[in-house]
Amino acid sequence: MSDIVTDLSTQLSASPSTIERARERWDAWRADRLRSVAAPTGNLALIETRWLAAGDTTTPEDALAGRPESVTATELSRRSLETGEVERGIRLWDAASPAIRDFETIDVFPFDESWVIEATFTPVSDDRTIPFEHIRDNGLTRDLVVPGDITFERDGVSYTLSAFDDDGTLLLVFGDPSNGADGEDGTYASGRFLFVEHADDHVVLDFNRAFVPPCGFSDQYNCPLPPRNNRFPVPVTAGEKRVVFRDSADRAAAGH
Repeated sequence: MSDIVTDLSTQLSASPSTIERARERWDAWRADRLRSVAAPTGNLALIETRWLAAGDTTTPEDALAGRPESVTATELSRRSLETGEVERGIRLWDAASPAIRDFETIDVFPFDESWVIEATFTPVSDDRTIPFEHIRDNGLTRDLVVPGDITFERDGVSYTLSAFDDDGTLLLVFGDPSNGADGEDGTYASGRFLFVEHADDHVVLDFNRAFVPPCGFSDQYNCPLPPRNNRFPVPVTAGEKRVVFRDSADRAAAGH
């Protein structure tokens, strides 16, 4: 937005009670984020994602051979973009990873009540999917189930956003002009994530809880990128900005 608005009451998109509830919960959310990313299996702990060839019977226990005690292993799966077959993978997590040791904080915007938005959720057919590019898929897309449209108006602009079903929770992947921008208001280059609260057709989008996706902490994640309709024309000056390491100049994951 090019004009500076001094009276925010004209542009608030949520009720006073919704805004106050969001404000009261923000400090606790912030503290929990800082704890969780540095946990033994938090975003900063992921040191390897290994996709196994068909027939490879490597177990998590096998993958731990020769690793220090601080390392644990888990399994995951995905569907191959080339064959459609289910692929099995193993992730290694290090509770003493260099990223955890060097982690300083996550830069964040001050709480902004104008970015607490009440919206409408309109369900759609269970079989509707939207193609999402992922950061490590070389331009190919993965179809993700989007169970409904999220609509609202802000500053005279109408929006229809697509949040996909992430294990029963709506996850919004969005972008805006702050992504990759220089200066203190720049945010993670590939976009940011937001979990969406909704009950029936009522949705609360609290962008003060927008967060840097896992791939901003480790290049071993394969994060979805914002689809075209989830790209705001104005900077979203709320939520997390970038990950800060003590040697951040040497860490591509810290900002872009």
